[in-house]
Amino acid sequence: MKRDLRRLADLGRGDIEWILKASAALKKDRSSPDAPKPLLGRSLGMIFSKPSTRTRVSFEVGMVQLGGHAVALFADQIQMSRGETVADSARIFSRYVDGLAIRTYRQEDVDELSRVAQIPVINMLTDMHHPCQALADLFTIQEKLGGLSGVNMAYVGDGNNVANSLIEAAGIMGFNLSVGVPPGYEPDKTILAAARDSAKSSGGAIHLFNDPAQAVRSAQVVYTDTWVSMGQDNEAAKRLSDFEGWQVNSKLMSMAARDAIVMHCLPAHRGEEISAEVLDGPQSVVWDQAENRLHTQKAALILLLNPASVALYP
Repeated sequence: MKRDLRRLADLGRGDIEWILKASAALKKDRSSPDAPKPLLGRSLGMIFSKPSTRTRVSFEVGMVQLGGHAVALFADQIQMSRGETVADSARIFSRYVDGLAIRTYRQEDVDELSRVAQIPVINMLTDMHHPCQALADLFTIQEKLGGLSGVNMAYVGDGNNVANSLIEAAGIMGFNLSVGVPPGYEPDKTILAAARDSAKSSGGAIHLFNDPAQAVRSAQVVYTDTWVSMGQDNEAAKRLSDFEGWQVNSKLMSMAARDAIVMHCLPAHRGEEISAEVLDGPQSVVWDQAENRLHTQKAALILLLNPASVALYP
């Protein structure tokens, strides 16, 4: 039976633990000519309704490194832009490719593709979820801190898609997450409630604050994201005003753990949500985090497109 990655909660803890282990192996062997090609002959269709740098390059390169092929399809160049329904598109793609990934605005489009397509569907980003980014984030934390259990993480900024996926991650994997957002910019309430329920059995905890200093107190990981996401340009002036005082800078970092690492999913706006001093400073792991999108997405592609090959990565 086919599996999809519409949101991080589509994966169980065991799935994520396998992805993290496989990511380490894939990262180590990325330049080896003898590395396995578990997706040899397989193809991935990628639909982009939003601009993309890291997502497109990492998925395309990842498919090639695994022996497969990726086809980039831009929304304004395919029939979906002329009225062909999401469901009909799903039926067509199911006849051509082995997997379908989409980067779009509406989570409903991913869910509809998942419902109708006969092939695995991967959410490369929607306004509600960013599961592929969360997988790279977990792998980066594990690399830098040695594991996830007991980690204290702070997310500071807009309660957006990245925040929602990190909240799901904390609930599944059992680490402590403090989410600091200005009033009115809280993450999705349903996602938060479900993750808190999951955290009861996983050993994690998820706290919500309207004060950045409270959120980062003693944090080992401090994470932020842009205050103005794609499609929110008309809200830019209000958002910049509402987020005044929420910048991750040296003053805020002084309230976190002494050896805390700094994360950002990029693209970053130096001088807005994060200072250049911090982004380019010794505590930043942002560039490793960006690279790890390649490795974790390769692992996820293997799990979804050729689950029989997971034994290659014990």
